[in-house]
Amino acid sequence: MRVIAGKARRLQLKTIEGNDTRPTTDRIKETLFNMLQNDVPGARFLDLFAGSGGIGIEALSRGAAYCVFVENNPKASKCIKENLIHTKLDKEALVIEASVATAFSRIERKEDAFDIVFMDPPYKTGAEKEVLDYLANSCLINSETIIIIEAALDDDFSWVEECGYSVVREKCYKTNKHVFVEREDN
Repeated sequence: MRVIAGKARRLQLKTIEGNDTRPTTDRIKETLFNMLQNDVPGARFLDLFAGSGGIGIEALSRGAAYCVFVENNPKASKCIKENLIHTKLDKEALVIEASVATAFSRIERKEDAFDIVFMDPPYKTGAEKEVLDYLANSCLINSETIIIIEAALDDDFSWVEECGYSVVREKCYKTNKHVFVEREDN
């Protein structure tokens, strides 16, 4: 796994061994950031279920102003920190080693709304619904925030409207998909 573009282009990133994380492939990451190319520069980025940090690091490399990484696994959290130091992007980042729910309570008091929220939760657990339910009434997002969920190909997102969101785009790959949602104006 490597950084695709930007100031840390071509640098290799570490990943943790085992099946605790699913690093996004370089090809999928490149496609995702091609879709986001006009939104990332200067953005405040939130990377939930961050794994080894590849998505948030790619955002920082491509000009995001700031990124908060949330990862519960201590080995993965350590890996994110090492990758940030290796890419020299650690000054624009905050790594929180905690569950997403705990992290939200910590950062909600300190952070403004994020421009982009990316989440890659464990598949088939319902974690994305829990996150969207929480964010619906949170100051961490607004109606302009782009929320991207990495999910299994067969996951159904017809429920997002009940939570106050709408699906604005879906990009399917061979093994998974990215679902783009936005919060409806209240």
